[in-house]
Amino acid sequence: MTDIPRIIRGDACLAEGAAWLLAAEPRFAPALAAPLPLRLRPDGFAALLWAIVGQQVSTASAQAIWARVEAAGLTEPAAIRAASDDDLRAVGLSRPKLRYARALAGSGLDLAALRGKPTEQVVAELVALPGIGRWTAEIYAMLSLGHADVMAAGDLALQESARLLFALPDRPSERALRAMAEAWAPWRSVAARALWAYYRVAKQREGVG
Repeated sequence: MTDIPRIIRGDACLAEGAAWLLAAEPRFAPALAAPLPLRLRPDGFAALLWAIVGQQVSTASAQAIWARVEAAGLTEPAAIRAASDDDLRAVGLSRPKLRYARALAGSGLDLAALRGKPTEQVVAELVALPGIGRWTAEIYAMLSLGHADVMAAGDLALQESARLLFALPDRPSERALRAMAEAWAPWRSVAARALWAYYRVAKQREGVG
């Protein structure tokens, strides 16, 4: 990866990456048959707190908890630091997530400064925080910071989609998918979007919601 990451800023960037991928690996064609969704999200404290809230719960549960977090005004570091444990439990944070939220709020990490840093440095700084694993850090780099060359290889949907798209005998491990994705640099984030899109289509075709 280069020191200054390429940033995906809009659909034109996705189209450029998709064209490159198709030329480099024609088997991506079914996953690139339709324009890819941009999937960009805001960066910052709230984005990482949302990632913590969503750990090990269903999407519906995460959304319900997050709605309570927002209603209580607990989306900024100062608010988390000022809140009591009872306040945080009242919005639905478990004991571990309460601890992770406090660690994030008290870390002093300059999240704005992450925008200009290499992907691996972003990941390293984020995984140093309690409750932030490599998958969360890579998703943040990809979708909140817009880095163009990230493969969140621990994502089960990406692994399963790679199995289906490339007709692999088994779902690749995180290590195996990371190795496969080296050939997709410098557009691994576009490859991830293509795999997610293909996963949704393939599962609908199989009748799985």
